[in-house]
Amino acid sequence: MSFVWKYGIVKNESPRFRIAEYLKGITALMLILWLFRGPLRLREYSDYMVYAIIALIFAFELLSVGKWFGVTMSGIIFALAKSSFWTSLLLFFGKWLGMSAKLHNSAGTAFAYAVVLAIAGILLAKFDERRLDIKVEKKAYEFSGVNFGDIAVKGQGKAYPVKFGRKVTGWVIDGNLTVEAETPLGKVTKRLTSPVAVWTAEKIGGAKTSPDPAFVSMANELINPDRLYINKGKSSVVDLGFLKVYEGENFQYVKLPFMEVIETPTGDEVKIGPIHIREGKPEAPPGEMLSIRELRNGFQLTRVGRRLRIQTDEYSIEVDGEKVIYRSGNETLSLGETVSLRSGDVSVSVGRGRAKIRIEDVVISARDGNVRIRAGGKTHTIENADAYRLVITKAKEIAEEQSAELIEGLGIDRARLNKRVKELLDELMNYLG
Repeated sequence: MSFVWKYGIVKNESPRFRIAEYLKGITALMLILWLFRGPLRLREYSDYMVYAIIALIFAFELLSVGKWFGVTMSGIIFALAKSSFWTSLLLFFGKWLGMSAKLHNSAGTAFAYAVVLAIAGILLAKFDERRLDIKVEKKAYEFSGVNFGDIAVKGQGKAYPVKFGRKVTGWVIDGNLTVEAETPLGKVTKRLTSPVAVWTAEKIGGAKTSPDPAFVSMANELINPDRLYINKGKSSVVDLGFLKVYEGENFQYVKLPFMEVIETPTGDEVKIGPIHIREGKPEAPPGEMLSIRELRNGFQLTRVGRRLRIQTDEYSIEVDGEKVIYRSGNETLSLGETVSLRSGDVSVSVGRGRAKIRIEDVVISARDGNVRIRAGGKTHTIENADAYRLVITKAKEIAEEQSAELIEGLGIDRARLNKRVKELLDELMNYLG
């Protein structure tokens, strides 16, 4: 996967933004009251209600400034331009809704202000754009560990905030760190090499402490998006705090400016601003995506909803609820309702009432109470319950043995696997008579 980025966003639901959302609702209510002012006997207050609606429009637009990039002068100007534009529309169409001529005649003035303010905002944005970059701040805070539920970063050091524009989108930590994550395979523990980026807007630093200018300079070079992701064709997880991409087993999650996309086998969901488009029954929205990444090495841990991916230079682990997929080179282990192990011309799978073992030109399968064997160019069928149970039991034992070897990084033990398959074939030959 590859992508090209320019600028992104990070959502910040502070009280100011929640108040802005409430004011939008009040504005909509006031507009409805004004439309039905006749039946409600509020006609004599018509102009006052329009003034109130206009004031509310300006209020919620100004309160919403900085929701994505932080408060900038261009953001304030654009908010005023949007407010003037909505006001001009209200006053223009108000003529056909019984609005007084005095107010309706001001529609052109409001539109002119909208155009002038928009041009001023565009000009000022050229100056603000220079600050819309990802940057490690020259501020340091004491770090003594952080817990994100089933994921924890332990150790001591200093945490430096990372900002995009004026928003904190993550932290870079300098210190002796260890990450721990609970998975169905057990607890995965990894010592991390400094510096480590933690992409979360949550405050993880303690009291202020003295920064290391040399570390800040080095961290800024390492955290450069071009270095981290551009031309990384095999990257399936991207997290820069303000831009998030996750591609997993039958699952895709993308969060871009003002847009969020979720694709699952059961359905898709797209959010563009306040518009939600849903097809089928996709998984519940994943919530905030969390990533922990070594900036020098290849380790990255990412959690999105109930999914967890751990990526290293040697292997990757992807967890989806109780299902686990482990990959290392050309070897893959899948644990869930069905257990399967694959490596080149070797595969072992065990599921509900069925099992299959394949090694080179030998295939042994058990299903529906029967056993089929293909070896040496010949095929045999055994209709025997004991033989069927024997294959299921042996396949489980082989899968457990080889899974343990694979997870420990030793790979598939072909000598042991060949021996186990030969023993199974010898036992099955007894059933052929």
